[in-house]
Amino acid sequence: MFAKVIQRPTDWAFWLIAVICLLPMINSPMALMFGLVLATAGWVPHGVSISALAKKLLGWSIIGLGFGIHLEQAIQVSAASIGLVLTTIFGTLFIGTMIGRWLKVEKKTGHLIAAGTAICGGSAIAAVAPAINAKDNQTSVALATIFVLNSIALFIFPVIGHWFELSQTQFGLWAAIAIHDTSSVVGAAGAYGDEALMTATTVKLARALWIIPVAMISSMMFKAKGAGMKIPTFILFYVAAMLFAWAVPAGEVIYQAIFQVSKQVMVLCLFLIGAGITLKKLKEAGKQPLIQGVMLWVIISSTSLAYILS
Repeated sequence: MFAKVIQRPTDWAFWLIAVICLLPMINSPMALMFGLVLATAGWVPHGVSISALAKKLLGWSIIGLGFGIHLEQAIQVSAASIGLVLTTIFGTLFIGTMIGRWLKVEKKTGHLIAAGTAICGGSAIAAVAPAINAKDNQTSVALATIFVLNSIALFIFPVIGHWFELSQTQFGLWAAIAIHDTSSVVGAAGAYGDEALMTATTVKLARALWIIPVAMISSMMFKAKGAGMKIPTFILFYVAAMLFAWAVPAGEVIYQAIFQVSKQVMVLCLFLIGAGITLKKLKEAGKQPLIQGVMLWVIISSTSLAYILS
C-alpha cells in the first residue's frame, strides 16, 4: 500500500502539504490553491485515486459537521428558507435548460450542468447522470464546468459578502443557494464565520435532499429505461449525527471537538479537489457548456443576493 502511495520523490511533497492543510492556519482558498499548483506542476501521486479519497473524506467531514449543528436551529433555518430553496431549484433547472438550448449545448450535458447548479454540484450530477443514462464524456464535461465555477466561488464569495456587509446568516443562506458543491459552500461559509457555516451547511444539505425527486423527474424527461440513481448516503448520516447530538446533549464538548476537526478535514478535501483540476479537464469543458454554466451561475447568484438584501 505504501509503495502505491509513494512512487516518486514529488509524492512526498504532495502528502506533506496535505498534512499541512490540516493545520488551523490553512484556510480553504489557500488549500485549493496549493492543490491547483501541484496539479499544474504534475506533482499529484499516480498510485492512489485522489478524487475517490476526496469524495470519501468529504462525506465523513460533512457527517462530523452534523454533530456541531443544533437541531432547533437547523429546523428554524430550513423552515425559513424552504420557499427560496424550492423556487431557486426549479427556477434554475428551467432557466438552465433554456440557456442550454439557446447555446446548442448537447441536451444531456446541459441538463447535468443545470442540475448541478440547482442542487449541489458534483453530487447532483453523479446522481442524475445514471438516471438519464448519460455517457461518461457528458458527465465529465458537466463536472469540469461545475469544478471551475466552484473554485472561483471559494475566493470571490467571501469578498462580495463583506462588500455588501452581509450578516452571518445572510451569507450562509446565499452561499448555500448560489455555490454549487457542498465542499465549496462549507469552505466559503467557514471562512466567513461559524454562524454562516451552520446556516450554509443546514440549508445546503436540506437542498441536497431534492436530488431524489429531481433525479426521478429527469429520468421521466429523458425517458431513460432501466436507469438508476446514486443518492449520497452522507446526507442521511449527517441528519443522524445531528439527531444524536440533540438526543444526547451530555457529549457537547466531544461534539464541538468533532465539529472543529471536521472543518479542517474539509480544508484538506479542497486541497485534494484542487489537485484534480488540470488544464486537460478545463479544455474538456469546452466553451459552450462553460458559457451556459457561467450565465446560469450569474443569474442565480445575483437574483438570490438581491432577494436576501431586500
